[in-house]
Amino acid sequence: MTWLLLAEAGVPEGGLFDLDATLPLMAVQVVLLTFLLNALFFRPVGKVVEEREGFISTSRADAKQKLAEVQKLEAELAEQLKGARQAAQAVVTEAEQEVDRLYREAIAQAEAEANRSKEESRRAIETERETARTQLQGQVDQLSSTIIDRLLAA
Repeated sequence: MTWLLLAEAGVPEGGLFDLDATLPLMAVQVVLLTFLLNALFFRPVGKVVEEREGFISTSRADAKQKLAEVQKLEAELAEQLKGARQAAQAVVTEAEQEVDRLYREAIAQAEAEANRSKEESRRAIETERETARTQLQGQVDQLSSTIIDRLLAA
């Protein structure tokens, strides 16, 4: 029942859509507030936003340029490193060849020295053998003549 009483009650004047002088006054206030807010807040904020966007775009362009330079330097350094590795490999190969050559020379020299020493030892032994043979031959001749003298004397 209370709902029926409320539904039958009349709507008071000055409701939601009252079209007297307050509507144009409110429209003027809204327009003035919009211009005031635009002048005081939105333009400075817009200016700061535009400056920030400009800064960001220049920073981004600088960053791209620096990145390109870094990539270029990286490529150059990689090429230099490749060249240095090839040069180091060439030096290592040359050093290995030099060591191999020196090793072979040392082996050849050691073999020559061993052969020379062996030949000298052979000659010395041959000389001593001849000397010993000569001495023994002399002793044999002496003993032979002593034996012959004793046999003839007896």
